[in-house]
Amino acid sequence: MTSAPTRPAAYDTAAGEGRAPLLRRPVIGVTTQTLHAIEGIPAGLPDSWVMNQRYFRAVTAVGGAPVMLPLFDDDLATVRAVYERLDGLLIPGGVDMQPATYGEATRPEVGRLDPARDTVEIQLVRWAIADGMPVLGLCRGAQVINVASGGSLWQDIPAQLGTTLIHDCYPTRGFARDHLAHPVALAAGSRLEALLDAPSVQVNSMHHQSVKTLGDGLLISAVAPDGVVEAVEGTGDAFVVGVQWHPEVFDAEDPTTRPIFEAFVAASIEYGERRAA
Repeated sequence: MTSAPTRPAAYDTAAGEGRAPLLRRPVIGVTTQTLHAIEGIPAGLPDSWVMNQRYFRAVTAVGGAPVMLPLFDDDLATVRAVYERLDGLLIPGGVDMQPATYGEATRPEVGRLDPARDTVEIQLVRWAIADGMPVLGLCRGAQVINVASGGSLWQDIPAQLGTTLIHDCYPTRGFARDHLAHPVALAAGSRLEALLDAPSVQVNSMHHQSVKTLGDGLLISAVAPDGVVEAVEGTGDAFVVGVQWHPEVFDAEDPTTRPIFEAFVAASIEYGERRAA
Protein backbone atom coordinates (compact mmCIF):
# COMPACT_ATOMS: atom_id res chain seq x y z
CA MET A 1 0.00 0.00 0.00
CA THR A 2 1.18 3.53 -0.72
CA SER A 3 0.77 6.01 2.10
CA ALA A 4 -1.65 8.86 1.51
CA PRO A 5 0.03 12.27 1.32
CA THR A 6 -0.66 14.70 4.13
CA ARG A 7 -1.26 18.36 3.49
CA PRO A 8 1.60 20.59 4.71
CA ALA A 9 0.40 23.06 7.34
CA ALA A 10 1.70 25.93 5.20
CA TYR A 11 -0.96 25.08 2.65
CA ASP A 12 -4.03 25.32 4.88
CA THR A 13 -6.90 26.84 2.96
CA ALA A 14 -7.24 29.89 5.17
CA ALA A 15 -5.11 31.66 7.74
CA GLY A 16 -6.39 31.58 11.29
CA GLU A 17 -5.60 30.42 14.80
CA GLY A 18 -3.21 27.50 14.58
CA ARG A 19 -2.90 27.80 10.81
CA ALA A 20 -0.06 29.07 8.68
CA PRO A 21 -0.88 31.35 5.73
CA LEU A 22 -1.43 29.82 2.34
CA LEU A 23 1.80 29.89 0.30
CA ARG A 24 0.93 28.37 -3.07
CA ARG A 25 -2.25 26.94 -4.44
CA PRO A 26 -1.84 24.04 -6.86
CA VAL A 27 -3.45 24.44 -10.26
CA ILE A 28 -6.02 21.68 -10.80
CA GLY A 29 -7.26 21.04 -14.33
CA VAL A 30 -10.94 20.06 -14.46
CA THR A 31 -12.12 18.62 -17.75
CA THR A 32 -15.34 19.81 -19.35
CA GLN A 33 -18.22 18.41 -21.35
CA THR A 34 -19.56 19.36 -24.76
CA LEU A 35 -22.83 21.24 -24.17
CA HIS A 36 -24.68 19.47 -26.97
CA ALA A 37 -23.77 16.06 -25.54
CA ILE A 38 -26.29 16.80 -22.80
CA GLU A 39 -29.82 15.64 -23.51
CA GLY A 40 -32.36 18.38 -24.22
CA ILE A 41 -29.93 21.10 -25.32
CA PRO A 42 -31.34 23.01 -28.33
CA ALA A 43 -29.25 22.57 -31.48
CA GLY A 44 -29.21 26.33 -32.09
CA LEU A 45 -27.18 27.16 -28.98
CA PRO A 46 -23.52 28.05 -29.61
CA ASP A 47 -20.95 25.27 -29.27
CA SER A 48 -19.79 25.39 -25.66
CA TRP A 49 -17.82 23.48 -23.05
CA VAL A 50 -19.47 23.28 -19.63
CA MET A 51 -19.08 21.65 -16.23
CA ASN A 52 -20.93 21.55 -12.90
CA GLN A 53 -19.66 24.15 -10.44
CA ARG A 54 -19.58 21.67 -7.56
CA TYR A 55 -16.32 20.13 -8.77
CA PHE A 56 -14.60 23.51 -8.77
CA ARG A 57 -15.96 24.45 -5.36
CA ALA A 58 -14.86 21.14 -3.83
CA VAL A 59 -11.30 21.72 -5.08
CA THR A 60 -11.30 25.33 -3.92
CA ALA A 61 -12.55 24.38 -0.45
CA VAL A 62 -9.30 22.52 0.26
CA GLY A 63 -6.90 25.03 -1.27
CA GLY A 64 -6.74 24.11 -4.94
CA ALA A 65 -7.01 26.57 -7.81
CA PRO A 66 -9.25 24.89 -10.43
CA VAL A 67 -9.24 25.74 -14.13
CA MET A 68 -11.52 24.49 -16.91
CA LEU A 69 -9.86 22.42 -19.61
CA PRO A 70 -11.00 22.78 -23.25
CA LEU A 71 -11.80 19.73 -25.36
CA PHE A 72 -9.49 20.36 -28.32
CA ASP A 73 -9.68 16.80 -29.60
CA ASP A 74 -8.36 18.00 -32.98
CA ASP A 75 -5.47 19.94 -31.41
CA LEU A 76 -3.80 17.79 -28.77
CA ALA A 77 -0.68 19.97 -28.96
CA THR A 78 -2.68 22.79 -27.38
CA VAL A 79 -4.13 20.37 -24.82
CA ARG A 80 -0.56 19.35 -23.96
CA ALA A 81 0.50 23.00 -23.57
CA VAL A 82 -2.30 23.52 -21.06
CA TYR A 83 -1.59 20.21 -19.30
CA GLU A 84 2.04 21.16 -18.69
CA ARG A 85 0.90 24.07 -16.52
CA LEU A 86 -1.13 21.82 -14.19
CA ASP A 87 -0.29 20.31 -10.81
CA GLY A 88 -3.23 17.90 -10.74
CA LEU A 89 -5.99 16.51 -12.96
CA LEU A 90 -9.65 16.04 -12.03
CA ILE A 91 -11.95 14.03 -14.32
CA PRO A 92 -15.60 14.72 -13.36
CA GLY A 93 -18.82 12.84 -14.03
CA GLY A 94 -20.77 13.04 -17.27
CA VAL A 95 -22.18 11.08 -20.18
CA ASP A 96 -21.22 7.54 -21.22
CA MET A 97 -17.87 6.71 -22.77
CA GLN A 98 -17.85 5.40 -26.34
CA PRO A 99 -17.50 1.60 -26.19
CA ALA A 100 -15.13 1.88 -29.16
CA THR A 101 -12.59 3.37 -26.74
CA TYR A 102 -12.28 -0.08 -25.15
CA GLY A 103 -12.82 -2.12 -28.30
CA GLU A 104 -16.51 -3.01 -28.07
CA ALA A 105 -19.58 -2.42 -30.21
CA THR A 106 -22.20 -0.12 -28.69
CA ARG A 107 -25.12 -1.76 -26.92
CA PRO A 108 -28.61 -0.20 -27.20
CA GLU A 109 -28.61 0.72 -23.51
CA VAL A 110 -25.71 3.17 -23.95
CA GLY A 111 -26.79 6.78 -23.52
CA ARG A 112 -25.47 10.12 -24.73
CA LEU A 113 -21.83 10.25 -25.91
CA ASP A 114 -19.15 12.94 -26.11
CA PRO A 115 -16.38 11.71 -28.46
CA ALA A 116 -14.25 14.84 -28.07
CA ARG A 117 -14.29 14.46 -24.31
CA ASP A 118 -13.30 10.79 -24.56
CA THR A 119 -10.30 11.63 -26.73
CA VAL A 120 -9.03 14.46 -24.55
CA GLU A 121 -9.62 12.82 -21.18
CA ILE A 122 -8.01 9.53 -22.15
CA GLN A 123 -4.94 11.38 -23.42
CA LEU A 124 -4.75 13.60 -20.33
CA VAL A 125 -4.97 10.62 -17.98
CA ARG A 126 -2.28 8.75 -19.89
CA TRP A 127 0.04 11.75 -19.76
CA ALA A 128 -0.65 12.25 -16.05
CA ILE A 129 -0.06 8.62 -15.09
CA ALA A 130 3.17 8.56 -17.11
CA ASP A 131 4.39 11.76 -15.43
CA GLY A 132 3.22 10.92 -11.91
CA MET A 133 0.75 13.83 -11.86
CA PRO A 134 -2.07 13.27 -9.33
CA VAL A 135 -5.36 12.16 -10.92
CA LEU A 136 -8.79 12.09 -9.28
CA GLY A 137 -11.72 10.59 -11.20
CA LEU A 138 -15.32 10.92 -10.08
CA CYS A 139 -18.03 8.62 -11.48
CA ARG A 140 -17.34 8.75 -15.25
CA GLY A 141 -13.83 9.85 -14.22
CA ALA A 142 -13.16 6.49 -12.57
CA GLN A 143 -14.21 4.80 -15.79
CA VAL A 144 -11.91 7.05 -17.84
CA ILE A 145 -8.97 6.12 -15.61
CA ASN A 146 -9.73 2.45 -16.17
CA VAL A 147 -10.15 2.73 -19.96
CA ALA A 148 -7.07 4.95 -20.30
CA SER A 149 -5.15 2.18 -18.51
CA GLY A 150 -6.33 -0.48 -20.96
CA GLY A 151 -9.42 -1.68 -19.12
CA SER A 152 -13.03 -2.03 -20.25
CA LEU A 153 -16.52 -1.26 -18.92
CA TRP A 154 -19.85 -2.92 -18.41
CA GLN A 155 -21.97 -0.85 -20.77
CA ASP A 156 -25.15 -1.33 -18.73
CA ILE A 157 -25.16 -2.87 -15.28
CA PRO A 158 -28.83 -3.98 -15.21
CA ALA A 159 -28.72 -5.55 -18.68
CA GLN A 160 -25.34 -7.23 -18.39
CA LEU A 161 -25.04 -8.10 -14.71
CA GLY A 162 -28.67 -8.57 -13.76
CA THR A 163 -28.17 -7.08 -10.29
CA THR A 164 -31.21 -5.87 -8.35
CA LEU A 165 -29.22 -3.20 -6.51
CA ILE A 166 -30.06 0.20 -7.98
CA HIS A 167 -26.97 2.08 -9.13
CA ASP A 168 -28.61 4.55 -11.49
CA CYS A 169 -30.24 6.78 -8.86
CA TYR A 170 -30.49 9.78 -11.17
CA PRO A 171 -32.43 12.95 -10.33
CA THR A 172 -34.46 12.23 -13.50
CA ARG A 173 -35.70 9.10 -11.69
CA GLY A 174 -36.76 11.09 -8.65
CA PHE A 175 -33.66 10.63 -6.47
CA ALA A 176 -31.85 13.51 -4.75
CA ARG A 177 -28.21 13.82 -5.76
CA ASP A 178 -27.18 13.25 -2.15
CA HIS A 179 -29.32 10.11 -1.77
CA LEU A 180 -27.18 7.45 -0.08
CA ALA A 181 -27.97 4.48 -2.29
CA HIS A 182 -25.84 1.71 -0.81
CA PRO A 183 -22.64 0.94 1.08
CA VAL A 184 -19.29 0.17 -0.52
CA ALA A 185 -16.67 -2.05 1.07
CA LEU A 186 -13.17 -0.54 0.98
CA ALA A 187 -10.25 -2.83 0.20
CA ALA A 188 -8.02 -3.45 3.20
CA GLY A 189 -4.68 -1.69 2.84
CA SER A 190 -5.85 0.54 0.00
CA ARG A 191 -5.20 4.26 -0.20
CA LEU A 192 -8.94 4.88 -0.14
CA GLU A 193 -9.42 2.88 3.05
CA ALA A 194 -6.63 4.89 4.68
CA LEU A 195 -8.16 8.19 3.56
CA LEU A 196 -11.68 7.41 4.75
CA ASP A 197 -10.48 5.51 7.84
CA ALA A 198 -13.29 2.97 7.67
CA PRO A 199 -13.94 -0.51 6.26
CA SER A 200 -17.02 0.75 4.39
CA VAL A 201 -18.94 3.94 3.62
CA GLN A 202 -22.39 4.84 2.33
CA VAL A 203 -22.35 6.50 -1.10
CA ASN A 204 -24.64 8.21 -3.57
CA SER A 205 -24.90 6.50 -6.95
CA MET A 206 -25.65 7.92 -10.40
CA HIS A 207 -24.22 5.48 -12.92
CA HIS A 208 -25.30 2.55 -15.07
CA GLN A 209 -21.80 1.58 -16.21
CA SER A 210 -18.81 0.29 -14.25
CA VAL A 211 -15.41 -1.35 -14.49
CA LYS A 212 -15.44 -4.69 -16.31
CA THR A 213 -11.82 -5.59 -17.06
CA LEU A 214 -9.38 -3.81 -14.76
CA GLY A 215 -6.78 -1.59 -16.41
CA ASP A 216 -3.02 -2.09 -16.09
CA GLY A 217 -1.40 -0.66 -12.98
CA LEU A 218 -4.71 -0.41 -11.10
CA LEU A 219 -6.31 -2.20 -8.19
CA ILE A 220 -9.94 -2.38 -7.10
CA SER A 221 -10.31 -0.41 -3.88
CA ALA A 222 -14.09 -0.51 -3.32
CA VAL A 223 -16.99 -2.75 -4.30
CA ALA A 224 -20.77 -2.59 -3.85
CA PRO A 225 -22.67 -5.44 -2.12
CA ASP A 226 -23.49 -6.92 -5.54
CA GLY A 227 -19.83 -6.97 -6.57
CA VAL A 228 -19.94 -3.94 -8.87
CA VAL A 229 -16.60 -2.11 -8.80
CA GLU A 230 -16.99 1.23 -7.03
CA ALA A 231 -13.41 2.52 -6.94
CA VAL A 232 -10.00 1.95 -8.48
CA GLU A 233 -6.59 3.33 -7.65
CA GLY A 234 -3.04 3.14 -8.90
CA THR A 235 -0.66 0.56 -7.51
CA GLY A 236 2.30 2.95 -7.52
CA ASP A 237 3.27 5.88 -5.32
CA ALA A 238 1.50 8.54 -7.40
CA PHE A 239 -2.02 9.60 -6.41
CA VAL A 240 -4.39 7.94 -8.90
CA VAL A 241 -7.87 7.44 -7.45
CA GLY A 242 -11.22 6.98 -9.16
CA VAL A 243 -14.48 6.60 -7.24
CA GLN A 244 -17.77 5.69 -8.88
CA TRP A 245 -19.81 7.96 -6.60
CA HIS A 246 -20.07 11.77 -6.34
CA PRO A 247 -18.37 13.08 -3.17
CA GLU A 248 -18.45 16.66 -4.55
CA VAL A 249 -22.22 16.71 -3.93
CA PHE A 250 -21.77 16.76 -0.16
CA ASP A 251 -20.67 19.51 2.19
CA ALA A 252 -16.94 20.22 2.02
CA GLU A 253 -16.55 19.16 5.67
CA ASP A 254 -18.23 15.77 5.12
CA PRO A 255 -15.93 13.01 6.44
CA THR A 256 -16.32 10.99 3.25
CA THR A 257 -15.69 14.01 1.02
CA ARG A 258 -12.98 16.24 2.42
CA PRO A 259 -10.29 13.54 2.92
CA ILE A 260 -10.42 12.58 -0.76
CA PHE A 261 -10.10 16.13 -2.03
CA GLU A 262 -7.55 17.10 0.62
CA ALA A 263 -5.29 14.19 -0.25
CA PHE A 264 -5.61 14.95 -3.96
CA VAL A 265 -4.72 18.62 -3.50
CA ALA A 266 -1.88 17.76 -1.11
CA ALA A 267 -0.46 15.34 -3.68
CA SER A 268 -0.80 18.07 -6.33
CA ILE A 269 1.17 20.48 -4.16
CA GLU A 270 3.95 17.92 -3.77
CA TYR A 271 3.95 17.17 -7.50
CA GLY A 272 4.23 20.88 -8.33
CA GLU A 273 7.12 21.30 -5.88
CA ARG A 274 9.00 18.33 -7.34
CA ARG A 275 8.48 19.65 -10.86
CA ALA A 276 9.74 23.11 -9.90
CA ALA A 277 12.80 21.82 -8.05
